[in-house]
Order: sequence, then structure tokens, then C-alpha cells
Amino acid sequence: MNWTLAGIAAYILAQLIIGMLVTRRIATEDDYLLAGRNLGPGLGTFTIFATWFGAETCIGAAGSVYSSGLSGGSSDPFGYALCLFLMGALFAVPLWHRGLTTLADLIRQRYSAGMERIVVLLAAPGSIIWAGAQIRAFGQVIAASSEFDVELAISAAALVVITYTAYGGMYADVVTDLIQGVALILGLGLLLYAVADAHGGLAALLEPVDPARWNLFSGDGSWLQTLESWAVPVTGSLFAQEVIARVLASRSPRVARGACLLGGILYLAVGLIPVILGLSGVHLIPGMTHPEQLLPTLAQQHLPGILYVLFAGALISAILSTVDSALLAASALVSHNLILPLWGHRLPESAKIRIARYCVAVFGVIAYLLALSADSVHDMAEQASGFGGAGLFVAILFALLPPLGSAKAAGAALSTGIGSWILGNLWEWRTPYIVSLGSAATAFLLTGWWESRGAGGLESLPVEQQEEA
Repeated sequence: MNWTLAGIAAYILAQLIIGMLVTRRIATEDDYLLAGRNLGPGLGTFTIFATWFGAETCIGAAGSVYSSGLSGGSSDPFGYALCLFLMGALFAVPLWHRGLTTLADLIRQRYSAGMERIVVLLAAPGSIIWAGAQIRAFGQVIAASSEFDVELAISAAALVVITYTAYGGMYADVVTDLIQGVALILGLGLLLYAVADAHGGLAALLEPVDPARWNLFSGDGSWLQTLESWAVPVTGSLFAQEVIARVLASRSPRVARGACLLGGILYLAVGLIPVILGLSGVHLIPGMTHPEQLLPTLAQQHLPGILYVLFAGALISAILSTVDSALLAASALVSHNLILPLWGHRLPESAKIRIARYCVAVFGVIAYLLALSADSVHDMAEQASGFGGAGLFVAILFALLPPLGSAKAAGAALSTGIGSWILGNLWEWRTPYIVSLGSAATAFLLTGWWESRGAGGLESLPVEQQEEA
């Protein structure tokens, strides 16, 4: 009997049962999309941590640090942890006080309904594509631990994730995030302990590391390329629907702020485990052709029996917590900001929940089909994370600042950001995201300045002030 597969199956079954059980607590759209806006500090912290801590944090960060030293971890975990700290310190409280359901609600309040729809069309596809990449990773973990072929394993993975996310919504998401977060900490913690113990302790494990590999800001590129490597995770993810939903789901602004800050601390602390193993990996397993296989290889060497099952559970936890959050984020944006306005939000709560569930199921199927496209999914997910990200960041940032610019300015930022990003990738600029970010900010400020001089009339005011006028 394949005990690893049996352990994984039991773990997945537990997630599915939990998702089905919490359905009883869902009576309104807020219950489904925002867990009733009643998250406390414990669940809030763990759901932010687990949502952010994807498979790329376990596998990708270790491989990048293995190849490039500590500077390979500038995005993950350091950049994404900084992103959570900024959200908690600067933006969680003002976002919570606005009483939003999605980030697109903020765009409608500050700019216009037209800009709201544009933002949904830019933000939702990225979540769906990213979910597809994670579903494929989930399927590969199952396939590696069993006799299933990859396609069958991906199908099983997709069915599980779609089912418990569609049934339980964010309630299922946050409860399973707690379980997944604990599994992550245990799995990675056991791996670090086993590897360090086999080599004389943590200090002895790190002692042979070349001092040059400890430089967080070193690298072969220019300072602009270093800035690019930090800007993408920080500004590109700061206003992601996945984290904003958890801020809005908190029971108070204090909980929202604290959950982001504590979640960031937990993310950084646990994320340092792949970093430590990546730094020491060049001495433990020199000359790896595929550095991203470092953690699984170390686990096979040092974790026998049930301990290896726990590590596999940690990988699956990282994947599940990302997939369900991505599907729910896309569903919230499309159902709440595109479909419900067609009925003027007059539908009964049961119908709103049903529409949101249908969206999860449809987007889950799309993500599953993308997962079957194999090697192209990773590249698509990487491109989706940058497409429109700079313009979205600029538009949302200025929506939270004192009034400057209107829908025209936001539209200028979005279109300029996307255009410059596309050109940067086509012409292979070294820093396409920085150029995109600078172009979007310049377009917004220039358009806002022109409007402030009277060229825009009432349109230069936020929507609320236009209505008052």
C-alpha cells in the first residue's frame, strides 16, 4: 500500500468534509464572500498567511536562493512579506472603514461604474490563470506519490478544490487555511530540523555558506533590475483581491491591521525555512540541474515514512490555500461587480450566493482546462501577474489618497500601464514593470493636473462629489 498517497488522500478528504459542513453558516452574500465580516485575529492571521504562502514559496524560493544566494529571495519571502506589512500599517484600516465587498467597489466609489468593470476584467483573469497553475502543481504532487498519470491527478485535484470552495465560500477557505497553515509550519519545520540534525545543527549547516551569498541586494543586474525584483511582488500584489477580502472580512479595523501585520511576520518566519535550505543546499546537493527540486529531494533523503507524508501535506496545503482563494477572488469580482449590477443588486441573498457559487464552478473548470495545458501554464501565470498590475496599483493607491484625478485619470493610468508593459515585454526591456509603473503614475498625475485646472469640470471630482454637485 502507498502510505504517502493514503495520507494525502485522508488530508484532502478532511478539507472536503470541512468545506461541506460550513455551508450551514452561509445565509447572505457577505457570509459567502467575506465570512460574515466576523474574522477574529487568529483566523484572520492564519488565512492571510496561508493564502499568501503558495507552492512557489516552498519550491520556487528555495530554488532561487540555491541559484542566486539570498538575493534570489528578494521576491519571496521578503518582498511579499513587505507587501503584507504595508497593507497592515497603511491601508487595512481605511479599506475596512469603506464597507466594501471587493476592490472593484472602491473603484466605483472613487471613479465610476465603467472603471469598476474595467478593473474586474483586468483583475479576475489573473486569479483564474494562477489557480490553473496551482491545480497543475497539486496534480503533480499526487502523481508523484501514486500510480496515477498527471492528467488523472489534475482532474482529481480540480474536483476537490472546486467542490469545497463552491460549497463553503470564504468560511471554508479560512477554516481550511487554519489547518493548512498548521500543516505548512509542521511540514517545513520538520524538514529543517531533520536536515540540520543530520549535519550537526543549524549553525553547522550554515557555516560553509559563502559570505557573498548572504547579500540580499547583490546580483548581476543594475540597481534598476534590483528595484524591479522588489517592485513586482510589493506593488503588484499589495491590492490583490485575495488579501483585500480578508481585510474586509475582519470584525474590526484593529483586527484587520493586526492580522496583516502578524500574517506578514508569520509568512517571513516560515518563509525563511526554504531560504535557509536554499543557502545551504549548494553544499548538501551540489550541481542540481533543476534547483526547484531541492526541497522534495531533501525531504526524500531525510524524512522517512509518516514524516514525509507530513511534508507532502505541507506542499498540498500551500497549493490548496492559494487555489481556493484565487477562485473565490475571481468569483467575487465577477458575480458582485459584473453580474449583480444587471439586476440592480435587488436579488434575494440566496440568489446572490447561488450566482457566486456558479462563478466559482465555472472559473474552476476554466482553471482546470488551463492546468491541462502543461508547461505553458507557468509562463501564462507569470505574465498575468504583471499584466495591468502597475496601472491597477496606481489607480487604487490614488483612490485611497486625497482627491486628485477622476475616471479619466484612472483610465489613463490603466491604459498607459498596460501599453508600456506590453511594449516592454515585446522589446525585452530589462525593467518592464518599473517602466510600466512610472508610466502609469505619470499618466494619472498629468491627467489629474489637467483636470484640476478646469479642463475636466465636474468629471475631475470623485463620484460622490459629482453627485452632490
